[in-house]
Amino acid sequence: MLLLRAVLLLLVLPIRGQDSETEGPGVVVPLPKGACTGWMAGIPGHPGHNGTPGRDGRDGTPGEKGEKGDPGLVGPKGDTGETGVTGIEGPRGFPGIPGRKGEPGESAYVYRSAFSVGLESRVTVPNVPIRFTKIFYNQQNHYDVTTRKFHCNIPGLYYFSYHITVYLKDVKVSLYKRDKAMLFTYDQYQEKNVDQASGSVLLHLETGDEVWLQVYGDGDYNGLYADNVNDSTFTGFLLYYDTV
Repeated sequence: MLLLRAVLLLLVLPIRGQDSETEGPGVVVPLPKGACTGWMAGIPGHPGHNGTPGRDGRDGTPGEKGEKGDPGLVGPKGDTGETGVTGIEGPRGFPGIPGRKGEPGESAYVYRSAFSVGLESRVTVPNVPIRFTKIFYNQQNHYDVTTRKFHCNIPGLYYFSYHITVYLKDVKVSLYKRDKAMLFTYDQYQEKNVDQASGSVLLHLETGDEVWLQVYGDGDYNGLYADNVNDSTFTGFLLYYDTV
């Protein structure tokens, strides 16, 4: 900056031979007042003030799209909107494909107790259990052929019945439980005929109880009969077992 000012100053000052003009011979014209008579540059002036800012330039060309920023924080859940109007029911669809068969569940335990026996011999002794030796059903072996009694192994409600063929003599039969007669049946024999007598009862039994049939009275009332075409039977089975 200083060098530029020195150059400009040199251009303004006249050449040394031309420092004065002569108006005539022998007359020296003095230099104008304020003109620098030396060749030395002056002291630098103070910097000028900043100029007025120029006008805004034109907008530049849009740059390339930047990379996607990180997701912002999840905002609070908004209020539940009002329930819309229920639409019209659509047409019924076709039946779906049946699913696979499920696994078999655990089956409940079934309590079983039943017997059905018959008379094979015409000989019956009064006041003792009747000897039924013809076995129709005794899978659980709850009827004891040796003692001629049914033994209760499952406490509950039982049904007992008997069907007797009567021939040659009158019959008096009783059903016993724990040495106590619970049911009585009497049939009077009609000469030259084969009669039938029967009885049935519901009894609640405890474990260890015994039930049987026997002829009561003397030997004149043991007219029980059985042959190839006539049977005398004794049957019993569990209806409901005790759950408590």
